[in-house]
Amino acid sequence: MSGRPEVNYSDKYYDSEFEYRHVIITPEMIKMLPKDETHLTGEPRPLLSEFQWRSMGVQQSRGWEHYLWHKPSPEVLLFRRPINYQQMIDAQQAAQAQIVAPMQ
Repeated sequence: MSGRPEVNYSDKYYDSEFEYRHVIITPEMIKMLPKDETHLTGEPRPLLSEFQWRSMGVQQSRGWEHYLWHKPSPEVLLFRRPINYQQMIDAQQAAQAQIVAPMQ
C-alpha cells in the first residue's frame, strides 16, 4: 500500500426512481473542483459533467450524473442514475438494431 489517499465509493442506495451513490475524492482532486462563488455571484456552483469527473479520476459505469453538491464536505460528490438505466439502454440498442436491420 502506497499510503496515497484513494477515491472511496459508497454502496448504492435507492428510492423509487433513482439509484444513488456518493464518492469521496482525494485532497488533490478537491483542488480540481470549480470554486464555490455562490456568495459572490448568487449563482450555484456548476455541477460536474461526466467528462469533468472522469478527467479527475472518478471511475464509474455509464449513466451516473453528478446531481448535487454536499455543501458541508466538498470532498463528497453525490451521483444518481435511473434505477432502470441498463434496461433503458438495452431497449434503445434493440430499437436501433431493428431500424438498421435490412427488411426481409
